[in-house]
Amino acid sequence: MEDVAEFIVDKAREMGAEYAEARLQIDLRESIVMKNGVLEASAFEESRGLSVRVLVDGALGFASINSFRRNDADKALKHALRTAKSTSRLIRQKISMGKGELGRGKVNVKPRVSFGSVDLESRVDLLKDADEQSIQAALASGVKAPSRMITLDTWITEKMVLTSDGANVHSITPRAALFAFITVFHPQKGPTQRYFNLGETGGWEVVERWNLPKTFYDETYALSRILIEAVEPPRGEMDVVLGPEVVGIVSHESCGHPSEADRILGREAAQAGETFLKPDSIGLRVGSSYVNVVDDPTLKGSFGFYLYDDEGVKARRRVLIKEGVVNEFLHNRETASVFGVESNGSSRSVAYNREPIVRMANTFFLPGDYTEEEIFEDVKNGLYIKNFMEWNIDDRRFNQRYVGLEAYKIEGGEPKNLVKNPVLEITTIGLWSSVDAASKKLEFQAAYCGKGDPMQGIPVWTGGPHIRLRKVRIGGA
Repeated sequence: MEDVAEFIVDKAREMGAEYAEARLQIDLRESIVMKNGVLEASAFEESRGLSVRVLVDGALGFASINSFRRNDADKALKHALRTAKSTSRLIRQKISMGKGELGRGKVNVKPRVSFGSVDLESRVDLLKDADEQSIQAALASGVKAPSRMITLDTWITEKMVLTSDGANVHSITPRAALFAFITVFHPQKGPTQRYFNLGETGGWEVVERWNLPKTFYDETYALSRILIEAVEPPRGEMDVVLGPEVVGIVSHESCGHPSEADRILGREAAQAGETFLKPDSIGLRVGSSYVNVVDDPTLKGSFGFYLYDDEGVKARRRVLIKEGVVNEFLHNRETASVFGVESNGSSRSVAYNREPIVRMANTFFLPGDYTEEEIFEDVKNGLYIKNFMEWNIDDRRFNQRYVGLEAYKIEGGEPKNLVKNPVLEITTIGLWSSVDAASKKLEFQAAYCGKGDPMQGIPVWTGGPHIRLRKVRIGGA
């Protein structure tokens, strides 16, 4: 791989490129899809190829090819150079690649249990066991689980990034992910549904740790209780406690996405929405002093783990909101140059044939100093939204709506009866400004963040502790 990468970068320099970047990537993926306990599909997919990105006369050109042969790499390089030269005559603001701490070395995440040591039959048997536990949990609650969909993916990504200004990073990263969509039904109550994702970096030991039969039993049992027991939620102004799953999606959608610098500069307006933040928003107060939100790709074992981004820049924790104030944006080298800062290692691509763009990794609300009991005990009459069934947010990431799934009325400082689909509809600043406490315990959920055109769904974690909101308005679905 390194010989081809060096060939691309050296030849790009000879042909006048101000900057050149070669990224070679191999993805080996195994997938299982099970529907209602029956194996629907199993697949093995190998994706391999290289991309070339060059900067010529202040314009970037990108090309990719599904080959590592030198002749094919040469064709891709010439295509990228032609694209950059053509584009340079059309753009008003010339592009330059900003500085960053460029890496050199290898990152090899070694699994304890390799994916290759677990055959298809064992994987299918595990999912069948988990599926059966869903059925049993529903029956134990007096309902049925007529529809269950499970997808299990394991894959290994090998990647090399070489740039003309010194980055040279080789990485091997195994990941495992599971998606589940469960429907329970009662003749007098109708249906209700729950989906959830699990995902981590590591080998098969990750899947073993999830304890899927117990996870599916617990999830289905909780869903069945919601269907049978939940009553109309209280409405009006009240104190609300949000669980880590809700805090995670809020942090991702109303802090992470607005902080992407390419979005702030308007590039993503036609691709993935806009942002309420502006280039001069550093220092803007958007929440109370209890609000601290970060994005950190370096968390060991996380779904969004990496130590060097796809421009070869060393990754680090990014503090997006510090004590309620906008502190930092997410940057690649292009946007860092515009803002006059160093890249903070936020450039990611989902595959060899996709351009690296500004992305999140693991976005979460930092824990506070309250126990979970203390979070609840000061709420006389309020609401606890543990997780969600749906969410919506506008293009500018300012007006948003979260519909609770597992939610409880709080009375006398304790969660009591289940309530059905409470709705929190609020602005970003309204939500963050109402936070007056965060608990000590941090929890994460896996997700795929969508952005770009063509779409790039990339692995991330979202998370946070329990947080308490004072005097926010709650409605019903």
